[in-house]
Amino acid sequence: MHKRAKLTVLGAGPGDLELITLKAINALQEADVVLYDALVDKALLEYASKAEHIFVGKRKGCYAFQQDQINELIVQRAQSRGHVVRLKGGDPFVFGRGAEEMTYAAKYGLEVAMVPGISSCIAVPASQNIPVTKRGSAESFWVITGTTKEHKLSGDIHLAAKSNATVVILMGMSKLSAIVELFIKENKSDIPVAIIQNGTKEDEQVGIGTIETIESIVREQKLTNPSIIIIGEVVRHRNQIIQISHQYEFQNAE
Repeated sequence: MHKRAKLTVLGAGPGDLELITLKAINALQEADVVLYDALVDKALLEYASKAEHIFVGKRKGCYAFQQDQINELIVQRAQSRGHVVRLKGGDPFVFGRGAEEMTYAAKYGLEVAMVPGISSCIAVPASQNIPVTKRGSAESFWVITGTTKEHKLSGDIHLAAKSNATVVILMGMSKLSAIVELFIKENKSDIPVAIIQNGTKEDEQVGIGTIETIESIVREQKLTNPSIIIIGEVVRHRNQIIQISHQYEFQNAE
């Protein structure tokens, strides 16, 4: 009996191999075809050892496939092979275009499912002891894409800069100067900023500063994409934990 054509859009998590869910692993083990992105660790493909693996990665300036080609490939492979798993970094519904792929597949009669992933917007700050909310520091947080599909700075960053919320910006490194300028206009030069490159991975790098100093820190440390920008008082929590740990070690050493 021919397998029912199916698409599962699946979140791989922020990068650390252990931050994938059991549900995601089960879906990979059932897959006939896996279409995977550039930010996904290839080691995860071992869970889908019997499946066909197709790289459809998209990184700035490097497109193995255009989005419409990916959509067509999903449908074509599902109709010919059965269960297609679309493996994406982070969570597919947080700036991941997972919703678009599901809509396209459903129009062609595919059964569609979604397995959430641990989103980098929360997990990457957390990996560096930065909470996106903290009592007394931030009652809410914004998660914003740095660059819109028109390659412009998102208008939501203008609104976020006026609030007291934590602001988490994905894909924003190319717009860092414009982001800094916005926050300076709101008299927020002293607000702490963290930039985390390759979050949760072994080659993770962290730059900590303020709105005023972060650009020079980025230059000094040669930070680049893929990075997450975190702006807000919550960034101070990381240093507080480091200081408390050092104090405790010093007291015990005496």
